[in-house]
Formats: sequence, structure tokens, C-alpha cells
Amino acid sequence: MFDCDIAKTPPKGGDMQKFNPRFEDYDLVVLDYNGDRWSKATDEAFLQYVQAGGGVVIYHAADNAFADWEEFNRIIALGGWEGRNEKSGPYYYLRDGKVVIDNSAGAGGSHGSQREYPMNCRNPKHPITKGLPDGWIHSQDEMYDRMRGPANIKDLLYTGYADPTKGGSGREEPLVFTVDYGKARIFHIMLGHCGPSLENNPAMQCAGFQTLLLRGAEWAATGKVKQPVPADFPTAKKPSFRKDYKAAK
Repeated sequence: MFDCDIAKTPPKGGDMQKFNPRFEDYDLVVLDYNGDRWSKATDEAFLQYVQAGGGVVIYHAADNAFADWEEFNRIIALGGWEGRNEKSGPYYYLRDGKVVIDNSAGAGGSHGSQREYPMNCRNPKHPITKGLPDGWIHSQDEMYDRMRGPANIKDLLYTGYADPTKGGSGREEPLVFTVDYGKARIFHIMLGHCGPSLENNPAMQCAGFQTLLLRGAEWAATGKVKQPVPADFPTAKKPSFRKDYKAAK
């Protein structure tokens, strides 16, 4: 479905002037980046791409990046770590099924212990979620919580309960959503922590995670989703891995 190129920055501390992708050549940019600051020219090229209506996927720790870049924080809607606090924007979570915009003081970004957890659908009619279960079990992963920022979420798709007995916030946290940012189609997925090896990587090998990433990418690129729901999608009772995944013993 996708023809992909991978653009890598120089190593940490390297010359970031050498990182200058031609964003405008693509229908979609998937950000899996949390490293050194881009150059001014690359910042401007990315903003031009997004503001012209480009498709963007924010994947997991990419929402940790660039805490001091105001426009980037509007592109991701919510972020964590890297010094984020109440000056970065409010917390955003659900209470009794209703959105809470919480301006209280505190750091942005945390997570409890890695674990399996239920995913709760909040918009079953969106093209990304249409046909997916209202509830399903995601495989062992981090659950980001206490994220904060401009909170310009457009479509909240899935949330999860950050269990305080596991180090979580005790809140129903936003985990998958689209962002309200001009003409751009932006899909933000907080799932998918990378394991230490291919054999110990349950979060990324979860059929639910992979399905959401692919459907979100298609929607961000085209505005539509034509992919069928795979037969191996997780259920409300247990997670599901891709058939070729062999977990570490």
C-alpha cells in the first residue's frame, strides 16, 4: 500500500544542517523521532508541508520531542517530558466519559509499569476506527499519561485507564486521536514502545497496534481507509500477535 523512504538524522551531536528531507515530495510523514533539534530550514520546510495540508503520523515518543517549539506542540496536541509543565498547556483526560481540561500545575508526561491493558473506543464512526471493536486488549506496552499541551484534539478515538496500582495517573487517558490543525490530517498514536529485541517486542507486534498504525497512516495520507479489519484483531478478552511473532522465552 505504501512506498516508503526512511530519513535519518545525523547521530546525537552531529551536524543537523545535513538533515533536510523534501517533505513536499510525500503524501505522508511518519515521525518516529525524539532527538537533537532540527535546523531552522528543516523546521520551516516541515511547517510549510503541514500547513499546506500534508499528512502526518505522530508515533509514540515522537510526542516527547521539541518541547520549546510552540508550533510543533500544536501539531501533536499533547506531549510529555523534556521539561513540559503547566506552561505547555493543560492536561487532557476523561472523567465519567466527559473531557476534562485541567490547568493544574505539574510535569507533563509519565507512565506506569508496562502491562496489557484495555483500549476503549470513543468514536466508532471515524474512518480509522470503523469496524474495530469498542474494546480490546492491547499487548504489553507503556501507557502514556499526564500528557499536556495545546490539547487541540479533533477526534478522540481510543482511551485507556492508567491504573494507579501500576504507577498510572488514575485517569482515563487519551491514547489515539486526530489533531485539529488547519488543513492537515494528523494522526497521533501513543502506543508502540519498542522492545529491546525483535523477540521481546510485544507492543509493536500487537495486531491491534499494527492495524491502527496502518489505518491511521492511510487516513492521514488520503482521508479515507480502505483496509479491512484483519481476522487476527485482538478481542475484549485477550491480545493478539502477528502469526510470525515469536516472543522471547
